[in-house]
Amino acid sequence: MAEVTQKAVALQLVRGGGRLPQERDLSPVRVYLASLGQPKSKESMLVCLKRAARLMGAASAEEIVWGALRYAHVELLKERMKTAGYEPATINVTLSALKGVAKQAWLLGGLGMSVDDYQRIAVVKPVRASRDRRGRALSGDELAALLKACESDKTAAGPRDACLVALLSRGGLRREEAVGLSLEDFDRRDHSLLVRGKGDRERTVFFRRGGARRALLAWLRARGDADGALLCPVDKSGRVEVRRMTAQAVYKALSKRARQAQLTRAVTPHDLRRTLATHLLDRGVDLSLVQQLLGHADVSTTTIYDRRSEDAQREALDLLPLEYRKPRRRKGKRGRGRRK
Repeated sequence: MAEVTQKAVALQLVRGGGRLPQERDLSPVRVYLASLGQPKSKESMLVCLKRAARLMGAASAEEIVWGALRYAHVELLKERMKTAGYEPATINVTLSALKGVAKQAWLLGGLGMSVDDYQRIAVVKPVRASRDRRGRALSGDELAALLKACESDKTAAGPRDACLVALLSRGGLRREEAVGLSLEDFDRRDHSLLVRGKGDRERTVFFRRGGARRALLAWLRARGDADGALLCPVDKSGRVEVRRMTAQAVYKALSKRARQAQLTRAVTPHDLRRTLATHLLDRGVDLSLVQQLLGHADVSTTTIYDRRSEDAQREALDLLPLEYRKPRRRKGKRGRGRRK
């Protein structure tokens, strides 16, 4: 009995001393968001649900009777988003959010969502991405020009931005992964970084030699040993502020260096990530290994990052000749009948 009492007290402490939500206070949206791990995921999916609610004529996601959601509603909403010009990725993440809420509406029970209703919603197919894929991979010369622009900046922002380019183009980090790094994630013994990616998946990225390692170490010398964010803002006087850079600051830093390098096209964080995938695949690295380096859960996602040039594709096809001889044309005039 004492053990049961202790567990009850512990539960009250875990819940902050308050009561658990009553069943009437629960909504499929609330439970679905609570089931997501990362705060960033919760924020993104809430935005998707608000968008879906708005397209269905509601002011907020809480106004929708989610237990009444059906397969036809989801298909019609998907078509409405396509007509409105939403990107396939935006439509598909919205579909994922709707399926998650529908599942919770079924699990909670008593909301009108049967298992058959949920299963029909669950099989709604995602939108296929356009063949004209966005993004690009930078050439070796473009990367060198970016880094040279960083070298010309004698303030701490120079090595900071060189480190940023190295993390994205040679570590394959996502923008959120880069700004989420802390100094303690760097292991000085083997020059590796512990990276926390999507779905709380962790991977280790190595900077054992070359310019990427030098860029990382140069920034660490400029940054100092204070605990906190690895990538930090640098003010106009060149002083490092030990706090996290924002995602927008990453875009601005790359845009600035691209202008200084006089590149003809803009550079995004994901372009640098694509650059790693393309350069590795171009050198014959196995696709599954590239998948691991990028932290992809599905290898099919890795293929989307392949930006190998058309020249490489032509050369690859030239390796597979097909022996075929064109039939000889018969001599004589065609189209005339026999003489009588």
